[in-house]
Order: sequence, then C-alpha cells, then structure tokens
Amino acid sequence: MLHDKKIIIIGSILLVLAVGGYFYIRGAHPEILNKLTASQAETVRAKAEKFINENLVNPGTQAQIKEITREGGLYKVLVDVEGQELTAYISRDGKNFFPQAFNMDDWLLDESFSEQEAQMTPGSTSVPSVELFVMSYCPYGLQMEKGILPVIKLLGSKIDFELKFVNYVMHGEEEIEENLRQYCIGQQGIDKLENYLECFLLEGNSKFCLGQVKINNASLNACVDLTDSQYEITESFKNQQLWLGGQFPPFNIHAADNIRYGISGSPSLVVNGVLVSVSRDPQSLLDLICSAFLEQPDECGQQLSNQTPSPSFGEGTTAGSDSSCGN
Repeated sequence: MLHDKKIIIIGSILLVLAVGGYFYIRGAHPEILNKLTASQAETVRAKAEKFINENLVNPGTQAQIKEITREGGLYKVLVDVEGQELTAYISRDGKNFFPQAFNMDDWLLDESFSEQEAQMTPGSTSVPSVELFVMSYCPYGLQMEKGILPVIKLLGSKIDFELKFVNYVMHGEEEIEENLRQYCIGQQGIDKLENYLECFLLEGNSKFCLGQVKINNASLNACVDLTDSQYEITESFKNQQLWLGGQFPPFNIHAADNIRYGISGSPSLVVNGVLVSVSRDPQSLLDLICSAFLEQPDECGQQLSNQTPSPSFGEGTTAGSDSSCGN
C-alpha cells in the first residue's frame, strides 16, 4: 500500500510537469520576466483567456480571468468557467500553462514520507465519488475500464461513479461518435452503461452491443444530436483552427472538470476530487476506492482479480501497464 501511495504522488508531480510542456501559449513577452505592470497584466490576461477559450472549453463558453498575481516564479490566475472559480498558473515568460501546481518541497520522498502520504490520498466520504476520464478508443483507457468495471458493478449505488471524457480526442471521428454515444447511454442509467461497456470492451462492436443491451435508439440519437449541438462538437471537429496544438479535435462535454483536476490524458482517475494513480487490476482499484469510504461496506472485503487486463479490446491479462494516451 505504501508503494502504491508513492506512485500516486510521483504520478501527480509528473502530470504537472507533463502538462506544462503540453499546453503551450505562443508569443512570449520577455519583459514579463521582470515585473508585472498594468499593461503586462493585461497581456497575460488576454493571452490566457484566448488559450483557455480556444483549447480547453466549449467554444460557446467564455472563461474569464478574474485575477492575476505573482506567486514565486509563476503567475497565479483565478479563472471563472461558467461560474466555477478555478486556479491555474502561467510561467513568467508567458509560455507554459499549468492547471494546478504542487510544491515539491512538501512532497520529497524521504524518511518522512509516511507523515506526508495521507495528503495525496482521497478523503473519506459516506458515498465516494469516482470519476474516470477516458478516450473511448484509447487502448489504455479501455484497459482501465476493464479493470474498474467489476469494481463499480460490485459496489453499485454505494459509490457515485461517472464515466467522463478527456477534452480532446486522438483517435479520429469514430472516437468522437463513440464518446457521444457512451455519454448518452450513461444518461439512460448507469446500469445501461455498465452492460454496454461490458460488451463493447470485448470487440468494440458498438452496433451489436446497442442491440444486446436493448438501448432505445430513438432516445439515444436524440441525445447525441442535442449534446453535439450544445457543445459544438462536430462544428469544432470541422474547424481545425480550434484543434489542440493543431492536432487534436476538442471534446468539451467535461471541459471544466478537465481543467479543475488537471486532466491531460486517458485514463485519468479522480476519487473524491483527488487525481490518483493506481494499478489497473480490479483488486487494486477496489482497495483504493474502498479506502475512500468513511465506513467500508461488506463488499470491500471481497476478493477480485489481481491480474491487470490487457490494453485495447478483448480478454486477457498483461504484466502491468501505466501507459496512457496523451500524457
């Protein structure tokens, strides 16, 4: 367990470093390095708003920078997204955007680690929230889904589980279509989504699985059309100027949550509001989620497989994997 918690911390620190390299704001102003004048604050504000609105949120949504302050070697910015206030950071040269930051002095992995480790584990609640962010055709997202599905079926309504989506896609238009499909199946009930995923994870045969699970196609298509229009997903796909880094179409259904948690790739697991890293076998996932209960239910005493599912579609296991799409 101690080893797993070390992985959580290391993964979180590496995530921040990776995100800093991934979200790049062009056109740096060297004078920002020295001091923050009124005009320079406006430059930072305008650049950050442009970057966030064009890359991280639905094009119809307007994020606003409410406040800019200096904190250490970074600019700290308070971002308002649909009434939700989020804190992010920008490097002093204006190049790198960080959705969150950690003080590494507080997280040195030394002899005092056992006193610090609890700070990175999810807090305890009576009904833990579990949010899994994926891309529907990412082989490693599929791997995590295969690992967590037995857990969410075992715990049922004793946890609040949501399948969410990374705010960009890497596997073409079919991934956009499947993301929309799974989102809308989830709107028909978590049981429907679980049963659909149980089928879909075997071969990726969406048409067969829709029939197998008896999804109401009329309701599904209506939801897909409405969601597509609401979040301008197809429209954004057709406009390559909106693509992240010019390569990846946006998928903004859960854009605000992506920013809030610092999601950068698939899979990303958030338990009780904490971005965590854990082995992808069912038993490790059960242990982690059960640690987030104030009082663990009897189901937490059950034993699940400790074998890591293989990436991509199909059955089988692997020696273990921490690979991701996009990280």
